[in-house]
Amino acid sequence: MSDSSTPKDTLFEFPCDFPLKVMGRRTDDFRSIVLGIVQKHAGPIEPDNIEERPSSSGSYLSLTCTFTAQSKQQLDDLYRELTAHERVMVVL
Repeated sequence: MSDSSTPKDTLFEFPCDFPLKVMGRRTDDFRSIVLGIVQKHAGPIEPDNIEERPSSSGSYLSLTCTFTAQSKQQLDDLYRELTAHERVMVVL
């Protein structure tokens, strides 16, 4: 198989705006844990680019952070660290 027939690893063209949604139990430190991990990989995120939404019961919290993604590797590393954290339930 030649390299020219190999499909691209990703459909994204970098850099691009990337909305990342992270969900977990609503605890006092969930937001700071998630933001710490995201900013470690993506750099500072403006407060206007962070959307916080509690579940209807108030037991869970969804954070959507929109940042400029630079590469597939950056996103892979970010997803890997978030999904490995015990407090994180879902990453989309």
